[in-house]
Amino acid sequence: MKKRRIKFFITFILLVLVGVIAINALAYNHAWSMLRFSTDSQRTDRPENLTLYGKVEVLVSGVTIPRPVGTQTPRNHHLDFQEGLIDCADGIQLGYWHIPCPGASKIILMFHSYGGEKSSLLGEAKTFYDLGYATVLVDFRGSGASSENYTTIGYHEAGDVAEALHFVRKSFPYQRHFLFGQSMGSVAVLRALHSETVQPDGIIIEGVFDEVLHTVEHRFEAMGVPSFPSARLLLFWSGQQFGFDAFDHNPVTYAKSAACPAVFLHGTEDVRAQVDEARRVFDAIPTTKRFYEFKGLGHQSYVGYDPQRWKKAVQWLIDQSDE
Repeated sequence: MKKRRIKFFITFILLVLVGVIAINALAYNHAWSMLRFSTDSQRTDRPENLTLYGKVEVLVSGVTIPRPVGTQTPRNHHLDFQEGLIDCADGIQLGYWHIPCPGASKIILMFHSYGGEKSSLLGEAKTFYDLGYATVLVDFRGSGASSENYTTIGYHEAGDVAEALHFVRKSFPYQRHFLFGQSMGSVAVLRALHSETVQPDGIIIEGVFDEVLHTVEHRFEAMGVPSFPSARLLLFWSGQQFGFDAFDHNPVTYAKSAACPAVFLHGTEDVRAQVDEARRVFDAIPTTKRFYEFKGLGHQSYVGYDPQRWKKAVQWLIDQSDE
């Protein structure tokens, strides 16, 4: 009887160890597939649209995110532009488009979301042009015309923001410089204020999340899968792969370093980055600020759905630099 109990205990411990190893292996693989862009052309569908089989497949093999490549240029919006590469101090190159606007003294640097690239911001860039502002649309590392093949959900991309602002100030004769970010882009902008001591004249923050842990948890919830402990293991291995503490990737903390006016734009039906989470980031901003909600919209671009409210929000922000 005693030998049987010992054998049962050893078997139980081995099964637990196998389970721990297996779940960590899955988390490592998920982190790898989430942060490194694939050479495949077929992107994994949104969690809400997946079949049961598709969800099981994703849980086992991870998501597939093809390297973001644009199919449009500013010419599709009848805009003249210059294109080039920004040579960063760490050897990374960032692709950009400069869209000048006749008589403009202010320029908006624009940063895209996770899995996007600069052409995803053309609708907003055209609206800025119509308002009388020049723009520079930047590809983060790993996207579009930039070098590399990975993303860190805004962590190391904060350095890209700083490099882009330094390049624009040195290369183009504009008097005021504003930063616009969507989702991951907005997080990178806020982190740049905090860790890169970036000092623009104002920031436009669209679709921001408050903690990367929360946005990862929401994706598991959309799959109908418990987020604990999977979301935490995924973040742990993400940080291990790219040398940063993913649990410390916190836009609420970053927002406290803002020294310029800020405007926040957020959809009331955003399930990826919920509106109350965005307000936590907003509340941490110590400077002049406003928060604009977009009724009925989710985690998406807002300018095409409510252009007048969008224009009102960004115009308020830009006007602050004249006061």
